[in-house]
Amino acid sequence: MTSAHLLDLFGVFTPLSFLTVGGGQSVVADIHRQAVNVYGWMNDTQFLDLFALSRVTPGPGSILVTLVGWQVAGVLGALVASFAIFVPSSLLVYALARVWARYKHMLWTQAIERGLAPVAAAMILAASCTILRAAEGGPWAWGVATVATLMLIYTRVSPFLLMGAGALVFCVVLR
Repeated sequence: MTSAHLLDLFGVFTPLSFLTVGGGQSVVADIHRQAVNVYGWMNDTQFLDLFALSRVTPGPGSILVTLVGWQVAGVLGALVASFAIFVPSSLLVYALARVWARYKHMLWTQAIERGLAPVAAAMILAASCTILRAAEGGPWAWGVATVATLMLIYTRVSPFLLMGAGALVFCVVLR
């Protein structure tokens, strides 16, 4: 571990902190790009392992950042990465919340809120596509993801049922 690694972690995650519109899931695509393609801190398999671990642990989805920091520079890397992803955006949100409360009935605040919703949705979609591509599940993975998405949008089926069905599909296909 070097101080250069710590500076790199801070430099990667501080700007991403301001892009977590819609939650930490919205920046997964760029976390992958930075960690795997730009800095080479890990390969696709290692990233997917950390992503999966971040999903089964309690807490925010942004815990992925802490795990990447840990992978790169141990405990200090985890602390730096966590600070960089949580603190800058928290300070910004605190300041904006005060302004927002004052001007919440203004047309421009309503326009910003309506405009950010599709941006957040697109960023989350990009994250999903990044994970599907990195997992190399091929057409089956894309098909299962598409069917599950459509089922969630147009029916009231339980996500747990869809996860079980998806697992069953891959048990049959990979057999």
